[in-house]
Amino acid sequence: MRAPRPRSGQPEQLGFEGMPERLFVCTPSKLGTYEDCPRRYRYSYVDRPAPPKGPPWAHNSLGASVHTALKNWYALTPDRRRPEALAGLLKGTWVREGYRDDEQEREAYRRALGWLEAYVETLEPGVDPLGVERVVAVKTAVLAFNGRADRIDSRPGPDGPELVIVDYKTGRTGLDGDDARGSQALALYAYAAERTFRRPCRRVELHHLPTGTVAAHEHTADSLARQLTRAEDTARDIMAAERAVADGGDPDEAFPTVAGPRCGWCDYRRACPTGAQTPGREPWAAMDRPTTPTGD
Repeated sequence: MRAPRPRSGQPEQLGFEGMPERLFVCTPSKLGTYEDCPRRYRYSYVDRPAPPKGPPWAHNSLGASVHTALKNWYALTPDRRRPEALAGLLKGTWVREGYRDDEQEREAYRRALGWLEAYVETLEPGVDPLGVERVVAVKTAVLAFNGRADRIDSRPGPDGPELVIVDYKTGRTGLDGDDARGSQALALYAYAAERTFRRPCRRVELHHLPTGTVAAHEHTADSLARQLTRAEDTARDIMAAERAVADGGDPDEAFPTVAGPRCGWCDYRRACPTGAQTPGREPWAAMDRPTTPTGD
């Protein structure tokens, strides 16, 4: 197998017969981007310089603000984890980009603060998770995976402590057990956490702050293995596409566009001939809708 040609400025790694295949270094976001649209993956990770992105999205700013506020909540000592601390935490982490105007931004802040106040009432102030915004990593025969889990809990199980992956959501409503079951990211976090901490990790949860609901799934060893195989298959497809481009193939053929409603929300819509034919969304459009178009 021919080694891929290096990008400009990168040293060439010579390939010798019998050498192991290089591992594909990835995060859940990287894999998910390719599965959503190979062309978007190319613009994000292959083309250099990358095409310019569109303006920031308000719903992403909202999600990032809430996530960071919860991270900082756990950085407080247990005696300071009180609802009245949330306003200061949220103000200190607030991302202002993407909103239509000051009025929409203020309404988003009030909404987010209400979500946080209701959510922390469900938490035990004196109980610390095993990890908050914790990076977990694992290598397989194909992948060198790493990802940052929102929260990793340690909870009692029938045979001792077990780990639980918790992912905060501030976007679309209607999340249920199928969403938790089908999430490749959550499954990979669980797989990596189990090997990082050497404790069982089979339960994954989506905590939807706007509705105060939890969508959960209990994985088995087989279901985690299926998600891992899916991730490895995606990695092989990506590496094959990258090799094709490195060998002089047409990048548009190697990384085709998957056209659909997502095109209107794509950061690279203006650079993509297919996406440019789709009406673009205003950066604040999701704030006036009961659902948002992307994960958070």
